[in-house]
Amino acid sequence: MILRATGLSKAFVGPGGAPVPVLHGVDLEVKGGEFVAVTGASGSGKSTLLNLLGLLEPPSAGEVWIGEERVSHLGRRAQARVRGASIGYVFQSFLLLSGLTALENVLLAARYVGRDRALARREALALLERMGVGHRKEHYPAQLSGGEQQRVAYCRAVLNRPPLVLADEPTGNLDDEHARVILAELRASTAERGAAVVLVTHRPEGQAGADRVLRLRDGRLERP
Repeated sequence: MILRATGLSKAFVGPGGAPVPVLHGVDLEVKGGEFVAVTGASGSGKSTLLNLLGLLEPPSAGEVWIGEERVSHLGRRAQARVRGASIGYVFQSFLLLSGLTALENVLLAARYVGRDRALARREALALLERMGVGHRKEHYPAQLSGGEQQRVAYCRAVLNRPPLVLADEPTGNLDDEHARVILAELRASTAERGAAVVLVTHRPEGQAGADRVLRLRDGRLERP
Protein backbone atom coordinates (compact mmCIF):
# COMPACT_ATOMS: atom_id res chain seq x y z
CA MET A 1 0.00 0.00 0.00
CA ILE A 2 1.52 3.33 -1.04
CA LEU A 3 -1.02 5.68 0.54
CA ARG A 4 -3.25 5.18 3.55
CA ALA A 5 -5.38 7.78 5.31
CA THR A 6 -7.44 7.00 8.40
CA GLY A 7 -10.04 9.22 10.03
CA LEU A 8 -8.95 12.37 8.23
CA SER A 9 -10.87 15.40 9.39
CA LYS A 10 -10.29 19.09 8.85
CA ALA A 11 -11.92 22.17 10.31
CA PHE A 12 -10.98 25.78 9.68
CA VAL A 13 -11.55 28.72 11.97
CA GLY A 14 -14.58 30.74 10.89
CA PRO A 15 -15.92 34.16 11.88
CA GLY A 16 -15.85 34.65 15.62
CA GLY A 17 -13.46 31.75 16.06
CA ALA A 18 -16.07 29.06 15.49
CA PRO A 19 -14.77 25.91 13.76
CA VAL A 20 -15.98 25.28 10.20
CA PRO A 21 -15.72 21.55 9.42
CA VAL A 22 -14.69 20.64 5.87
CA LEU A 23 -13.77 16.94 6.05
CA HIS A 24 -15.21 14.28 8.33
CA GLY A 25 -13.40 11.03 9.10
CA VAL A 26 -12.15 10.14 5.61
CA ASP A 27 -10.54 6.70 5.17
CA LEU A 28 -8.64 5.98 1.96
CA GLU A 29 -6.15 3.40 0.69
CA VAL A 30 -4.38 3.49 -2.67
CA LYS A 31 -2.08 0.76 -3.96
CA GLY A 32 0.87 1.11 -6.29
CA GLY A 33 -0.24 1.08 -9.91
CA GLU A 34 -3.72 2.30 -9.01
CA PHE A 35 -5.41 5.38 -10.47
CA VAL A 36 -8.10 6.82 -8.19
CA ALA A 37 -10.33 9.74 -9.18
CA VAL A 38 -12.09 11.83 -6.52
CA THR A 39 -15.10 13.83 -7.60
CA GLY A 40 -17.77 15.90 -5.89
CA ALA A 41 -19.52 19.23 -5.96
CA SER A 42 -17.68 22.49 -5.42
CA GLY A 43 -17.06 22.93 -1.71
CA SER A 44 -17.30 19.21 -0.92
CA GLY A 45 -13.71 19.12 0.37
CA LYS A 46 -11.83 17.66 -2.61
CA SER A 47 -8.92 20.10 -2.63
CA THR A 48 -8.68 20.04 1.15
CA LEU A 49 -8.41 16.25 1.07
CA LEU A 50 -5.61 16.42 -1.48
CA ASN A 51 -3.78 19.05 0.56
CA LEU A 52 -3.91 16.78 3.62
CA LEU A 53 -2.70 13.77 1.64
CA GLY A 54 0.10 15.88 0.15
CA LEU A 55 1.17 17.23 3.57
CA LEU A 56 0.44 20.80 2.54
CA GLU A 57 -1.94 21.24 5.48
CA PRO A 58 -2.15 19.45 8.84
CA PRO A 59 -5.31 17.47 9.60
CA SER A 60 -7.46 18.38 12.56
CA ALA A 61 -7.69 14.65 13.26
CA GLY A 62 -6.59 11.42 11.62
CA GLU A 63 -3.39 10.11 10.07
CA VAL A 64 -1.65 9.86 6.70
CA TRP A 65 0.77 7.03 5.93
CA ILE A 66 3.05 6.73 2.90
CA GLY A 67 4.35 3.21 2.67
CA GLU A 68 5.14 2.09 6.20
CA GLU A 69 5.74 5.59 7.56
CA ARG A 70 3.20 7.73 9.37
CA VAL A 71 3.94 11.12 7.83
CA SER A 72 1.10 13.31 9.07
CA HIS A 73 2.72 13.69 12.50
CA LEU A 74 6.22 14.55 11.28
CA GLY A 75 7.64 18.04 11.70
CA ARG A 76 7.39 20.47 8.79
CA ARG A 77 11.01 19.98 7.67
CA ALA A 78 10.64 16.21 7.68
CA GLN A 79 7.38 16.51 5.77
CA ALA A 80 9.10 18.71 3.19
CA ARG A 81 11.68 15.97 2.66
CA VAL A 82 8.89 13.40 2.24
CA ARG A 83 7.15 15.60 -0.32
CA GLY A 84 10.36 16.06 -2.29
CA ALA A 85 11.17 12.36 -2.39
CA SER A 86 7.79 10.63 -2.43
CA ILE A 87 5.02 12.97 -3.61
CA GLY A 88 4.49 14.66 -6.97
CA TYR A 89 1.83 17.38 -6.83
CA VAL A 90 0.17 18.78 -9.97
CA PHE A 91 -1.68 22.00 -9.18
CA GLN A 92 -4.56 23.43 -11.17
CA SER A 93 -2.95 26.88 -11.05
CA PHE A 94 0.48 25.54 -12.18
CA LEU A 95 2.48 27.42 -9.47
CA LEU A 96 5.52 27.89 -11.66
CA LEU A 97 8.06 30.45 -10.44
CA SER A 98 7.91 33.46 -12.75
CA GLY A 99 11.63 34.25 -12.55
CA LEU A 100 12.74 30.77 -13.67
CA THR A 101 12.65 29.21 -17.12
CA ALA A 102 10.59 26.12 -17.84
CA LEU A 103 13.65 23.89 -17.44
CA GLU A 104 14.69 25.62 -14.21
CA ASN A 105 11.18 25.16 -12.79
CA VAL A 106 11.31 21.44 -13.51
CA LEU A 107 14.78 21.11 -11.98
CA LEU A 108 13.56 22.60 -8.70
CA ALA A 109 12.17 19.17 -7.82
CA ALA A 110 15.63 17.60 -8.12
CA ARG A 111 17.34 20.41 -6.24
CA TYR A 112 15.11 19.95 -3.21
CA VAL A 113 16.32 16.37 -2.76
CA GLY A 114 19.94 16.89 -3.74
CA ARG A 115 20.00 14.81 -6.92
CA ASP A 116 22.95 14.77 -9.30
CA ARG A 117 22.54 17.91 -11.40
CA ALA A 118 23.71 16.53 -14.73
CA LEU A 119 21.51 13.43 -14.52
CA ALA A 120 18.51 15.47 -13.38
CA ARG A 121 18.99 17.89 -16.26
CA ARG A 122 19.06 15.07 -18.82
CA GLU A 123 15.90 13.56 -17.37
CA ALA A 124 14.17 16.95 -17.21
CA LEU A 125 14.96 17.66 -20.86
CA ALA A 126 13.67 14.22 -21.85
CA LEU A 127 10.43 14.81 -19.93
CA LEU A 128 9.91 18.22 -21.54
CA GLU A 129 10.43 16.67 -24.97
CA ARG A 130 7.99 13.87 -24.19
CA MET A 131 5.39 16.42 -23.18
CA GLY A 132 5.92 18.45 -26.36
CA VAL A 133 7.44 21.51 -24.70
CA GLY A 134 11.15 20.79 -25.11
CA HIS A 135 11.48 23.68 -27.52
CA ARG A 136 10.16 26.00 -24.79
CA LYS A 137 12.70 25.02 -22.13
CA GLU A 138 14.34 28.46 -21.99
CA HIS A 139 11.06 30.37 -21.91
CA TYR A 140 9.59 31.90 -18.76
CA PRO A 141 6.07 31.06 -17.51
CA ALA A 142 4.64 34.36 -18.79
CA GLN A 143 5.81 33.38 -22.29
CA LEU A 144 4.00 30.02 -22.17
CA SER A 145 0.37 29.20 -22.85
CA GLY A 146 -1.76 27.66 -20.11
CA GLY A 147 -1.41 24.24 -21.67
CA GLU A 148 2.37 24.59 -21.88
CA GLN A 149 2.60 25.75 -18.27
CA GLN A 150 0.60 22.76 -17.08
CA ARG A 151 2.80 20.35 -18.99
CA VAL A 152 5.89 21.94 -17.45
CA ALA A 153 4.26 21.65 -14.02
CA TYR A 154 3.58 17.97 -14.69
CA CYS A 155 7.25 17.42 -15.56
CA ARG A 156 8.28 19.03 -12.28
CA ALA A 157 5.87 16.80 -10.36
CA VAL A 158 7.19 13.51 -11.77
CA LEU A 159 10.89 14.28 -12.31
CA ASN A 160 11.91 12.41 -9.16
CA ARG A 161 9.70 9.42 -10.03
CA PRO A 162 7.62 9.74 -6.88
CA PRO A 163 5.61 6.70 -5.80
CA LEU A 164 2.60 8.96 -5.20
CA VAL A 165 1.22 11.55 -7.62
CA LEU A 166 -1.55 13.92 -6.50
CA ALA A 167 -3.33 16.05 -9.10
CA ASP A 168 -5.79 18.78 -8.15
CA GLU A 169 -8.03 19.57 -11.14
CA PRO A 170 -4.95 19.61 -13.40
CA THR A 171 -7.08 19.97 -16.54
CA GLY A 172 -9.44 22.62 -15.21
CA ASN A 173 -7.78 25.47 -17.13
CA LEU A 174 -7.00 23.48 -20.28
CA ASP A 175 -8.72 22.83 -23.57
CA ASP A 176 -9.75 19.29 -24.46
CA GLU A 177 -6.58 18.47 -26.40
CA HIS A 178 -4.18 19.51 -23.63
CA ALA A 179 -6.42 17.90 -21.03
CA ARG A 180 -6.10 14.58 -22.84
CA VAL A 181 -2.30 14.88 -22.80
CA ILE A 182 -2.15 15.43 -19.04
CA LEU A 183 -4.64 12.64 -18.28
CA ALA A 184 -2.79 10.21 -20.54
CA GLU A 185 0.49 10.97 -18.79
CA LEU A 186 -1.09 10.51 -15.37
CA ARG A 187 -2.39 7.11 -16.44
CA ALA A 188 1.07 6.27 -17.79
CA SER A 189 2.51 6.97 -14.33
CA THR A 190 0.58 3.98 -13.00
CA ALA A 191 1.18 1.72 -16.00
CA GLU A 192 4.89 2.43 -16.49
CA ARG A 193 6.14 3.16 -13.00
CA GLY A 194 3.62 1.54 -10.69
CA ALA A 195 2.92 4.86 -9.01
CA ALA A 196 -0.27 5.55 -7.11
CA VAL A 197 -2.27 8.45 -8.58
CA VAL A 198 -5.05 10.38 -6.87
CA LEU A 199 -6.80 12.80 -9.21
CA VAL A 200 -9.37 15.38 -8.17
CA THR A 201 -11.47 16.10 -11.24
CA HIS A 202 -14.87 17.12 -12.50
CA ARG A 203 -14.15 15.98 -16.07
CA PRO A 204 -15.96 12.79 -17.16
CA GLU A 205 -12.92 11.69 -19.18
CA GLY A 206 -10.74 11.88 -16.07
CA GLN A 207 -13.14 9.67 -14.17
CA ALA A 208 -13.52 7.27 -17.10
CA GLY A 209 -9.84 6.33 -17.06
CA ALA A 210 -9.68 5.67 -13.32
CA ASP A 211 -9.53 2.30 -11.61
CA ARG A 212 -11.86 3.68 -8.95
CA VAL A 213 -14.03 6.77 -8.72
CA LEU A 214 -14.77 8.07 -5.22
CA ARG A 215 -17.22 10.83 -4.44
CA LEU A 216 -17.04 13.40 -1.68
CA ARG A 217 -20.31 14.80 -0.43
CA ASP A 218 -20.33 17.43 2.31
CA GLY A 219 -16.87 16.38 3.42
CA ARG A 220 -17.65 12.68 3.67
CA LEU A 221 -16.37 10.02 1.33
CA GLU A 222 -19.21 7.99 -0.12
CA ARG A 223 -18.65 4.30 -0.49
CA PRO A 224 -19.45 2.68 -3.88
